[in-house]
Amino acid sequence: MTKFIRGFGYAFSGIAYAGKSQFNFRFHLCALTIVGIAGWYFQLNTAEWLWIIAASGMVLLSELFNTAVEVLVDLVSPDIHPKAKIIKDVAAGAVLIAAITAILIGLIIFYPKITHAA
Repeated sequence: MTKFIRGFGYAFSGIAYAGKSQFNFRFHLCALTIVGIAGWYFQLNTAEWLWIIAASGMVLLSELFNTAVEVLVDLVSPDIHPKAKIIKDVAAGAVLIAAITAILIGLIIFYPKITHAA
């Protein structure tokens, strides 16, 4: 059981590392805070909250995986290598796709509420 509980510590350590070292991770956390406030203000229904949670989780997960890939690539290929660049670029592309998807989900949910309120 202690091994299981220690695993949470390792996980939180990884999240803290991303938060301290990755500007984009902090940016997405700030965006998530703004979306959460907007969701509360516009009184999102359960289905809308579920979409927001899923999209947010997808973006944060992709940022964490991207960070892990970057650290691993730097470990195994400290010198500049064209394949290392491709690996990092593909991982960054995954984050971009997740972020664009989250933006589209946010627009579908919030645009009608913003235009109706105006």
